[in-house]
Amino acid sequence: MTIIHSLGYPRIGAQRELKRAVEGYWAGKQSADELDNVGRMLRARHWKQQAQAGLTLVPVGDFAWYDHILEWTCLLGAVPARFGQSGTEPVQLDTLFRMARGRAPSGTPAAACEMTKWFDTNYHYIVPELVPRQSYRIARSYLFDQIREAQELGYRVKPVIPGPLSWLWLGKGDAFSEGAGDTAKLALLDTLLPVYVQVLQEIRALGVEWVQIDEPILGLDLPEPWRQAFQRVYETLAEGGVRILLATYFEDLRENAGILQDLSVAGVHVDLVRAPDQLARVLAVLDDEQVLSAGLIDGRNIWRTDLDKAAKLIRAAAAQLGERLWLAPSCSLLHVPVDLDSEHELDAELRGWLSFARQKLDELKLLAASLTDEVDADTQIALQRQREVLQGRKQSERIHHPGVQVRLENAPGLTRNRAPFSQRVASQQGRLGLPAYPTTTIGSFPQTPEIRLARRDWRQGALSDTAYEKAMRAEIEHVIRFQERIGLDVLVHGEPERNDMVEYFGELLGGFAFTQNGWVQSYGSRCVKPPIIFGDVVRPVAMTVGWSAYAQSLTDKPVKGMLTGPVTILQWSFVRDDQPRETTCRQLALALRDEVADLEAAGIAVIQIDEPAIREGLPLRRADWQQYLDWAVDCFRLSTAGAREDTQIHTHMCYSEFNDIIEAIAAMDADVITIETSRSNMELLEAFEDFDYPNDIGPGVYDIHSPNVPRLEWMVDLIKKARKRLPAERLWVNPDCGLKTRGWPETEAALLAMVKAAQTLRYT
Repeated sequence: MTIIHSLGYPRIGAQRELKRAVEGYWAGKQSADELDNVGRMLRARHWKQQAQAGLTLVPVGDFAWYDHILEWTCLLGAVPARFGQSGTEPVQLDTLFRMARGRAPSGTPAAACEMTKWFDTNYHYIVPELVPRQSYRIARSYLFDQIREAQELGYRVKPVIPGPLSWLWLGKGDAFSEGAGDTAKLALLDTLLPVYVQVLQEIRALGVEWVQIDEPILGLDLPEPWRQAFQRVYETLAEGGVRILLATYFEDLRENAGILQDLSVAGVHVDLVRAPDQLARVLAVLDDEQVLSAGLIDGRNIWRTDLDKAAKLIRAAAAQLGERLWLAPSCSLLHVPVDLDSEHELDAELRGWLSFARQKLDELKLLAASLTDEVDADTQIALQRQREVLQGRKQSERIHHPGVQVRLENAPGLTRNRAPFSQRVASQQGRLGLPAYPTTTIGSFPQTPEIRLARRDWRQGALSDTAYEKAMRAEIEHVIRFQERIGLDVLVHGEPERNDMVEYFGELLGGFAFTQNGWVQSYGSRCVKPPIIFGDVVRPVAMTVGWSAYAQSLTDKPVKGMLTGPVTILQWSFVRDDQPRETTCRQLALALRDEVADLEAAGIAVIQIDEPAIREGLPLRRADWQQYLDWAVDCFRLSTAGAREDTQIHTHMCYSEFNDIIEAIAAMDADVITIETSRSNMELLEAFEDFDYPNDIGPGVYDIHSPNVPRLEWMVDLIKKARKRLPAERLWVNPDCGLKTRGWPETEAALLAMVKAAQTLRYT
C-alpha cells in the first residue's frame, strides 16, 4: 500500500495544553519537570493519533516549546552574544525562551530576537541572528531525545529539520544586507554544513532511515548563487548516511524544479494543492529511484478535500511510480486546528464541510485506498459520502446573500473619494489640535482575568446583557481615565469586549461561523481561533459604534474607533475556497465602509483600520505581486475612501518585512501608519526614508511581545534615530502592537516612560 505520512502536526494540543503549561512555567507556577511532562504527553498523544490514522512514518522534531526555527537555531548553538551563552555548554530551555521573549524564569533579561511571519502564513518564527565566521555545534539534544522517545513507544519515525539554505535565507545579521537572500550568507555554509552532517550521522546511529529536510525557499525567486548552492549542499549532506526527503511547500517550484535534477536526495515533497500544475515538471526531473511525496490534502485550510479531483491528478503518477509515490498533506498541519471531534456547537451541515488535522489524516488514508487496484466496499461508501457532502455545500442556500453581488458591481467607483493628504492633514489638525510627537497606543489594553471571566460568563448565560455591559463600560472608563492621567494624546477604549481582533468582527458579520476549540498557533504561546468564512459577507448591525461612542463621551480627547482591515480579516480567517479571495475581501471592505460611516456619524474623529496581514498575503513569487497588491490596496481604500476630510484614518502593521512593497503601502493613503520597529531597531524606517513616504508614521518604541519594560532613554534614542530619517512633524510615538497580552504593572510603567519620551523630544 502507498506510504502516507505528514510533514508535521499541531503541537499545541486540542485544548491548548502546551500554551497553559508554557505560560505556567514562565509565571513560576509550574516546574521545568512538570513542563517537560506536558510535552511528553502531547508528543505521545500526537504520535499515536497519526499512527492510528495509518501513517507509516510519524514526524519527530516538529514539536517546539516556542517555535521550530528557534529550536533549530538553539540546536546549532547560534545564540546571540547578549544572552551570555557559553561556547561549550548546552543551550538551556530558559535561554531559548529569553531569545524568544526577552526573559525566562532564569537568566538575565535581554532584548528579544526579531520575530516575523513564516512565508505567507500567520505563523511567526524567531529570526536567526547571523554573524560572519559564526561557529556552529550541536548544542541541544532535543531532537535525538525525541527520536528515542518515539522509538521507545514503538513508532517508525521521520525526523523533520529545517534545511541549511532555508535557515540561512531566513536569518539576518548586521553584516549582511537586507533583501532577497544576501549571497554573503552562503559563506556560512563552510562551518554550518559539517554540523548538519553530524546531526544526520547521529540520527542514523539511532536506526533512522528517512529524514525530512524542509527547504521552503524553493518556492521563492532565488538568485543564481543560491540555486547553484543546492547541489553542493546536498552532496555534502549525503555524507550523513540517511535517506533525505527534501520538502517544499506553499508555492510552485517553477524554474527551481530544475534544481532537483540529479540532486543527492532520496525523495522530494511538493505542494500539489497550491500548485497542481507543477506535477509534470517535477516528475520529469526525478530519477528512477527517487520518491515523490505528493501533497494533496490542504494543510492550510479546513475544507473537506475533493478526493476524486486529487485522485485524478495523481493517478497516472501512481501508475508510473508504484511504491515510490508517497501521499501527504500539502504542508505541516501546524496551520489547522487539531480535531473536529472537539466541535459540538457547529450545525451538522457546516460541520460536514470541514476537516481538521485528524480528519485530514483520515482523508489521506481514504485517498490512498482509492488509488488501489481493488477499492473495497467500505472505501466506496466513504468516497460516496465525501462526494455527497461536497455537492451539498455547492448547492447550499446559506452560501449566497441577495444584494451582495449588486454592491460588488458598484464598488469600483467608491475607492477614490478622499482629498489629497496635504489637504486632509490641515483639516485634521484643525479638528484635533495635536502636539508634536503625538502619543497613542495601538488599540487593546490588558485583558485581565476579570474581563475574560465576565465575557465567558456572559457567553454562557451566567451574566445578563445588562451586567455584562456594565462591566465592560467600567473597564472602558478605567482605561480612559488611565490614559488621561498619564497624558496620552489620542486615546483608545481598550477593547475589553473583544476576544480577538478578527473573531470579534466575524461574530457580528453574516457569512461567518465559529468553533469552540479550533485553535492554531500564531507564535509562542499565542493561539488564535480563526473564524470560518463560508458565505457572502454582510454587516447586519453596527459592530463597534456603541463602545467607541461611550468611550468618547467620557473625555474631551479624541478616542480612536478601532477596526480590523479587510485583508487582515481575510488572511486570519479560514476562507471559503469556492470563489476568488479577492471577491471575499471586497465583501469585507464594503462591510467595514459602512462601519466607518457609522463611527463618523457618532462623532468619532480618528479611526484606525489595522492591516498587519497585508504583507503576509503577498504571493511568494514576485511576478504575482502586482495583481495581489492592486486588489489588496483597493480593498483598503474601499473601506476608507468614504471618510470625511477631517476624519483621521490610521492603519497598523507589525512583524512583517514590507520594505519591498512600500509603494503599495503609500497607495493605501492612510493618514497615519504605525509599525513595528523596536525589535528591529528602526531598520524598517529605511524603506520610508528611501521612498519619501508622504504621510505620518508612528514607529513603535515599545516591544509589547516581551515583558521587559523599556527604558525612557531607549525610547528617546529610537525616536531620535527616526527623526534623522523622517521629518519630525510627521512622527508619532506609540508601542509596536496592542497591549492585550501584557499585564497592567508593566503596561503602566512602559506607557508612562513612552509619554515622557515624547515630552522630552518636544523640547530637544
